[in-house]
Amino acid sequence: MEDDEVRFECRGALGHIVLNRPRAINALTHGMVVAIRSMLDKWATDDSVERVVLSGAGDRGLCAGGDIVSLYRDATTGDGSSAEAFWRDEYALDAHIADYPKPFIAIMDGVTLGGGVGLAAHASHRVVTERSKVGMPETTIGFVPDVGGTWLLSRMPGELGTYLALSATSVGPGDAITLGLADYFVPSSRLPELLDALSRVEPVETSDVLHSFAQPPPPTQLSNLDRIDAAFAGSDLATILARVVVVDVEVAELIAAKSPTALAVTLQSLRRARELPDLRAALAQEFRVSMRALRTPDFAEGIRAQVIDKDRNPHWNPARVQDVTDVDGFFAPLERELWQ
Repeated sequence: MEDDEVRFECRGALGHIVLNRPRAINALTHGMVVAIRSMLDKWATDDSVERVVLSGAGDRGLCAGGDIVSLYRDATTGDGSSAEAFWRDEYALDAHIADYPKPFIAIMDGVTLGGGVGLAAHASHRVVTERSKVGMPETTIGFVPDVGGTWLLSRMPGELGTYLALSATSVGPGDAITLGLADYFVPSSRLPELLDALSRVEPVETSDVLHSFAQPPPPTQLSNLDRIDAAFAGSDLATILARVVVVDVEVAELIAAKSPTALAVTLQSLRRARELPDLRAALAQEFRVSMRALRTPDFAEGIRAQVIDKDRNPHWNPARVQDVTDVDGFFAPLERELWQ
């Protein structure tokens, strides 16, 4: 890790984590994951730190996700060990944040996608602003929602999580709160004041501070909810896609551009996640899927098209949903599971 990729600051009662790769919208590297976990462990037993805040440097967003360029290299020229180590530590960090013994406030100002959602949406207190854009875009790169994303998506009202996962659609601040991804709406202009208030050492409840800054969120932008629920119900991908064409042609075209394999595995991941007991179990399932997805042709091809060559023209293999086989194989036990 570069020395300044993540900054740690203590101010009064506040431990502040600042993701500091603004040119990459603070994309998360393995070194950053390890450093954050180490500092959280230290602060957990430091009586001078009463609460922790996570934010991102720059004005573009908290975190655009994981460092997929490194994952691409491992998928194309490596043996998979680098990706495995990254995911193992990243998913463990997500679970640690969810169980952190002190208030953990995530400020999801601007873009918060993929791995950024894993850091923020499992926090005890989650703040969005008028600039927030929150989503899980994995199917666009031939991948499947991870970092606990299947746990969050599978528990959204109706079939909204299925719609968001398959289409890789992001939502604004009002919808993030409605869907259970965030708790408070605070205008970005007031974030410096909020940090000052959270740093005060006099006894105060974190939720009281946040409520004092929170404002009513913007109205939801989601529409046709009954039709979404009807179209995205069930576990047969071909049937869902046929329904979506009738409901919304634009959404159907958006989904049709995604990896057929990623779509099929994502749908199955969400359905299975609904039956899992907790976040840790969902992360363990996602780890299995991620390790299998790493070796599919679509994972490297999706990253190539979106990030490496940027031609936005991936060639999926297989190219049709009807030709996707052995989805169940993505969920088979690994020789070494996540929590081993």
